[in-house]
Amino acid sequence: MIPDLIELGSPCPWAVLPPGIHDTTLAEVEARFATTPHRKWLFDGFVRMAQALASAGCSYVYLDGSFVTAKPHPGDYDGCWEHVGVDPAKLDPVLLDFDNKRAAQKAKYLGEMFIAGMPNGPSGPFLDFFQVEKSSGQPKGILRIPLAPLKGATP
Repeated sequence: MIPDLIELGSPCPWAVLPPGIHDTTLAEVEARFATTPHRKWLFDGFVRMAQALASAGCSYVYLDGSFVTAKPHPGDYDGCWEHVGVDPAKLDPVLLDFDNKRAAQKAKYLGEMFIAGMPNGPSGPFLDFFQVEKSSGQPKGILRIPLAPLKGATP
């Protein structure tokens, strides 16, 4: 279940998820955050990305970014994915293309995804990075979504 958003106060511009990793489903994310035509469009890109990862054996994705805040018109979504069990031969190469500020990922899937355990400089892995609100430095939450294995699916 997705918890209610909380206000962190200035300088954080939008209400965010409370600290922690919150387990949810794609259906719950859609019901809670795909509430406008623009947000539905972003969510559809996220679902395509999740399907591509699931078809490669990914078991979890973590969803973050302004998409999971109270921001009325988020630019995209951000997040990361578990690499354990992923078959590199089945992975969409776009998901490993970080060139040009991840332009290929944004063009194909409308958001940016990183490998959860991949280092993000001195701040630790991306899974930790996404649990810090960037304006204030305060802890905030992210969503963990299980991906069921897809039989015969292609991205």
